[in-house]
Amino acid sequence: MARQAKIAAELAAKKRAAMQRRAIVFGAGFVVLAAIVLIVNRDDGDDTTVAAGTTTTLVTATTVAGPESAAGKPCVPRSQPLPAGAPEVDVEVGPPPTALVSKDITLGTGAPVVPKSTVTVNYIGVSCSTGVIFDTSYTTGQPFTRSLDELIPGWQQGIPGMNIGGKRLLGIPPDLAYGERGSPPDIAPGETIWFVIEVVDAKPPA
Repeated sequence: MARQAKIAAELAAKKRAAMQRRAIVFGAGFVVLAAIVLIVNRDDGDDTTVAAGTTTTLVTATTVAGPESAAGKPCVPRSQPLPAGAPEVDVEVGPPPTALVSKDITLGTGAPVVPKSTVTVNYIGVSCSTGVIFDTSYTTGQPFTRSLDELIPGWQQGIPGMNIGGKRLLGIPPDLAYGERGSPPDIAPGETIWFVIEVVDAKPPA
């Protein structure tokens, strides 16, 4: 009986020790799980790095999508009414041009425009993929004056060679316009744009 009692006592002691070990492991596991839940549920908008011993967990913040790119989208006709006095913008419907399009509508009779001139123009601009009129001087009735070297490359390349009084259609691919950034809300990233430009006056660079 004494031997059996001793064996029973040893077994009981082993069971208690095993239960304590399981409790320690369970407690440690619960702490790790709680830490992971806390990290995942953080909502501060930043990437968070949490170190625990030799283990590092990176929780990546969700990125909010920007405007959809218009790169490669076909050009569509103008989709809004023309302002009073504005000329038609004959968008070339279909695949967007990959090089500058320049077509004279009216040949001017005044002095020619040279590179880096300061030009005074009336203009209307249309987005290729939407047909939206994104900008025009005809709504204000005031021509726009600026040095060509301050403007987008499509204007720097497309206006020289015109004569004062002339009108020209320009189809400008994104790398000569607003590139992969675009100019929201009406000019998407990678957007091709169309202009009709009328040169009212031009002064050559000093």
